[in-house]
Amino acid sequence: MLKVVLLLSVLLSGVAFAATDSRVCAPFRDGVVDHRIVAEMLKAAKAGRLYRIHSTTSRVGFCVNSLIGRVEAEFQGFRGGLALRREVWGDDSQMLVMIDSESLKTKQQFIRDMIQSERFLHTKKFPKILFVSTALEWDSETTANLHGVLTMHGVSKPISFRVELTNAFGEAPKHEHEIVVIAKAFIQRSDFGMTSLPFFVDDVVELCLTVSALRYHQQ
Repeated sequence: MLKVVLLLSVLLSGVAFAATDSRVCAPFRDGVVDHRIVAEMLKAAKAGRLYRIHSTTSRVGFCVNSLIGRVEAEFQGFRGGLALRREVWGDDSQMLVMIDSESLKTKQQFIRDMIQSERFLHTKKFPKILFVSTALEWDSETTANLHGVLTMHGVSKPISFRVELTNAFGEAPKHEHEIVVIAKAFIQRSDFGMTSLPFFVDDVVELCLTVSALRYHQQ
């Protein structure tokens, strides 16, 4: 059961799902995600097998080295979820998340403007970042590799997150189904068509997530 709960928290939604509302998967319809995945998400919601994160205590962002130092940024808008199709997590389960690239926040405004510009994320043309899981590999009771496809800047590439169960916020879970995890992955921005300023910004970007998740129960 620990394995089930752990991965439920990775990359999940900052937006609550209403189990009886057919609009819960609206952002993923119309060909954005395979319709079969959307159907499973809706079934999971109705069956009480959907998991979501606490948006106020969860973080989705990235880090990259540059000539002015290490740049850290976070996205404030993200949604998605997990359809748990088995009592124990398996390949038949599905996770997906969508990030609003225009919700980016950084300490310096000029850094934010540069990242959102045509040189990098080009948020006006590519306002969404999408992750869809494909497989999961456990190597211990608390660590695993989550594989999937990341679509960003109009390019889709395979990606693997390293997932670890942790008490990142220094507090014990307040609910038996609540946990805290850290997930990290390294990508090359050039793989996603972002090749500008190679001497100013490193090609390798670290994706960082710290999230707490609670099982959704239909009211």
